Amino acid sequence: MARTKDPLEACTGFDWDDANVQKNWALHRVTPEEAEDIFFNTPLVVRSDARHSTTEKRYYALGRTTAGRRLFAAFTIRRSLIRVISVRNMNQREGDIYGKQEEEADS
Repeated sequence: MARTKDPLEACTGFDWDDANVQKNWALHRVTPEEAEDIFFNTPLVVRSDARHSTTEKRYYALGRTTAGRRLFAAFTIRRSLIRVISVRNMNQREGDIYGKQEEEADS
């Protein structure tokens, strides 16, 4: 079975749009630092988001901050930078998916 290439493998940092920073804070009370934190903790669930990939390839990530906050982040990759578009707390379904990944990581 062919292994799917990790889209984050070549990433070297983050690129933030000021409007998205403000929107994510106003709507969800998530800072850029919290959003970036999930990419450095395990488990990190990353999937392609075909439904939102009309103009550029989009992804979403489910992860946990060092402080324990579970977040959903929609992002794209431009050059070698992760550009977070939207970040919020996980909903129940996403939390269930993430919980299963945590259980697998612990076993």
